[in-house]
Parts: sequence; C-alpha cells; structure tokens
Amino acid sequence: MFNIEEFDIKCNTEIIGRNFIYLDEIDSTNSFLLNKSEYNEHGTIVLTEYQSAGKGRLDREWVSTKEENLLFSILINEDIDAENVNLIVLGSSLAVAQSIENLFQLPVEIKWPNDILIAGKKVSGILLESSSKGNVIEKVVIGFGINVNQTSFEGQYGIRPTSIRLEAGHPVSRERLLSEILNNFEEVLTQIFSDSSKVLNDWKSRCKMLGERIKISDGENTKTGIFEDVDEMGFLLLRTQSGLEKILFGDVSLRT
Repeated sequence: MFNIEEFDIKCNTEIIGRNFIYLDEIDSTNSFLLNKSEYNEHGTIVLTEYQSAGKGRLDREWVSTKEENLLFSILINEDIDAENVNLIVLGSSLAVAQSIENLFQLPVEIKWPNDILIAGKKVSGILLESSSKGNVIEKVVIGFGINVNQTSFEGQYGIRPTSIRLEAGHPVSRERLLSEILNNFEEVLTQIFSDSSKVLNDWKSRCKMLGERIKISDGENTKTGIFEDVDEMGFLLLRTQSGLEKILFGDVSLRT
C-alpha cells in the first residue's frame, strides 16, 4: 500500500498535492476530478492503486497492475488559457523525465507530446483533459500513468513497455518518486506562466526525434516529413514538400 506519511515528508510543494485524495480503486482518476464538483481546489491530486477504466491518448486503454505503479491526476483551475494548455502537457512529461533522471540516473527521452521512454521503451504516458463553459476553460486535469515496479506486461503495444524497476534493476519507492514528480511539476508549472521558453528548451533537449524524418497518424490520416521544431505553444512543426505544417495531435514514429 502507498504510504502517505512517507510521501508527505518528501513533498516540498506549496500548492500541488496539498489536497491529496487516496483511493484504493476507481474507474479513472481523470474522470473523478473532472466530474466531482466538490473536489475543485487548485492543485488537488487523486491517487489510486487500480483503475478499472484507465485511459490513454486517442481513447486507448491504460492497463496497470494493482499497487505496483503510480496512477494519479492533478487538477489545475487557475491561470488557464488556450495558449498554455499544450505547454502544460509538455511540462508534465518534462517533470516526469527530470524526476526519473534525478533519482535513478537513467537516460530518459520524451516522444512528442508526452510519452516517456527509457532505452526506447515506454515507461509513462500522460493524458490531459479539460472542461469548459462557453469559450472559457474552467479546469484542466492531467492524468499520469507511470510503470514503477511492474515486471511483466501482457498484450500488444505500439511501443514496448518497461518499468523503472526493470531499467534500474531494483524495487522503487513510489512515495519518493511521486514527491519528486510533484516538486518538479510545481516548478515547471510556475515556469510555464513566467518563462515558457525555458520549459520548451528543456523539453526539446530530451526529444531525440527533432530533426528526424517522422510519420504522424491521427487514427485516420497519416503524414510524413521532417520534425523541424516545436512552436511556442508546444505544437509540432512538420516540414513537408508543401511547406511547414502545424500538428496539433497524433502518434509520432520514426519513418523507416
């Protein structure tokens, strides 16, 4: 079981995670924070040991073994506008990558926009969802799925999965890792609102696909070109024969 006291000792945040909800099992941590109006405090976190309906990007299922990984969501409902929503996605993946590097000295890469890779294998995914009233975004919820101590993965995957335990060679403290992620996330979130260029530059330094020929699929259409850059809002810039195209979402892979 997750030791909340051990986590709290190591968590040095001022806002993120100060309202902490622990649940043994739930359908989805993202859905919980999006739909429960009574839990509306900025920075609230809900952590669960098991999700019966965990989800990833493009409506994919996220499967995780109970009590071995980190499944949590963070609620953001202050200083939100459309221009920084995608930066929050990049910043979230950056916080996870920094934390794994800091604690385990493992070489971590980020695949646009939010997959965390170690040795080319996927260790974490992030899903951002939001609710709006008219044209105003009322809340953003960032869901994190991180393979921490799981040692076997069944089924078929687009990217081979791994866990921090498998890559580090020893069991990992989930409490220590979560506190490190939240400490980094709060710092990154502050930077997004004050100096987003630093977040973008730090993110780009971990994206090895930059400059490579890639393929992007959104489930219906596929495009190819050179991954030229990420713009100031965090969108992918694809260089094709017809010019530079801004990509808002999709699955990215190296073109072979």
